[in-house]
Amino acid sequence: MLGPPHHFQTGDGTPPGGLSPLLPSFGFTQEQVACVCEVLQQSGNIERLGRFLWSLPACEKLHKHESVLKAKAIVAFHRGNFKELYRILESHQFSPHNHPKLQALWLKAHYVEAEKLRGRPLGAVGKYRVRRKFPLPRTIWDGEETSYCFKEKSRSVLRDW
Repeated sequence: MLGPPHHFQTGDGTPPGGLSPLLPSFGFTQEQVACVCEVLQQSGNIERLGRFLWSLPACEKLHKHESVLKAKAIVAFHRGNFKELYRILESHQFSPHNHPKLQALWLKAHYVEAEKLRGRPLGAVGKYRVRRKFPLPRTIWDGEETSYCFKEKSRSVLRDW
């Protein structure tokens, strides 16, 4: 793991070159924390990611960083804490490049809850009903409907072609 880069700070505690300042009493920049979150997510080490998130200092700016929020959502999903997952996904506008992963978490969590209620796996119709009952929040969706795996805009272009 990277050590704190204290020797790269200027006199006021900020690194040279316009990089983010170090977080108080933590020794890492916001970008470094985001990078660690991304690496732990991609490695699939969710328990370690959870421990890392738990160790972060109480800094609102840090906890509102998109990579940290995405990491918290993934940890909440893997721990079965779906209420926390939904709260995170509904309360922050995520970048479009994160939408597919977060949409999958949203739907899978609702499928798991529905399967527990019914006591059996969902079929295609059951999943369709869950998607209709719990539409994706606008924070992780561009609002354009998909049909047969194509967005409406793409379907109309293909029809006209």
